Amino acid sequence: MSLLELDSVSKRYPRPAGERAVLCDVSLTLACGEVAVVWGLKGSGRSTLLRIAAGIEHPDAGTVRFDGRDLAQAAEELLGGGIGYPERTTRAAEGQGVLEQVMVGLLARGVSAKHARAVAVTALQRVEAEHTAAQRLAALDEGESVRVAIARTLALSPSLLVIDEPTRGVDLLERDEILTLLRSLANEGIAILASTGESTGLAGADRALTLNEGELHATPPAELATVLPLRRPAARRAAG
Repeated sequence: MSLLELDSVSKRYPRPAGERAVLCDVSLTLACGEVAVVWGLKGSGRSTLLRIAAGIEHPDAGTVRFDGRDLAQAAEELLGGGIGYPERTTRAAEGQGVLEQVMVGLLARGVSAKHARAVAVTALQRVEAEHTAAQRLAALDEGESVRVAIARTLALSPSLLVIDEPTRGVDLLERDEILTLLRSLANEGIAILASTGESTGLAGADRALTLNEGELHATPPAELATVLPLRRPAARRAAG
């Protein structure tokens, strides 16, 4: 059984000139340990697709299931539990410390401060961001913000990671490292569903998907076909 299933999902948004169909009868399955990346132009609906896959938004039609459970009934329970949706820092949280931010989800679950701190440190080490633990969120660069967001999610032990444009704004030299990190998490059994607006963001994926005019296709556009390194890396970086 697939971990994530989107079955004939459709979504429309109202506009002054009439409704706009963002997703049209989209179906997708994702297994444990698999990386699927959705490529699309700005405004193509890729972020909407990921929010629906994570249970943040509900489709107008169709069904989303996680581990066999309908997200329409269980999204509140599963988001932040089995489903992780890393989000970068909001302006309201910028003054907070990194370690405390990674701990917050655990504390909300009633985990002791001592245990939450230990788990948070381990999560930061896993994403190679332990050096940021004592920093304020506002002091992080884009690459560090992505790593901390992933660490905050990993602290809650998800089996699915849904991450929107993980390399957006990240320094060119660090983009490959972020993608390698996601690949390594998948190699440990976590399913990864990501989006990208750049062909380089498809590196390391098991499946490259294209979202265009509301329709999801299993093959990239022809102009991207020659630059997609769709293979697992020969070796992954050690954690910590």
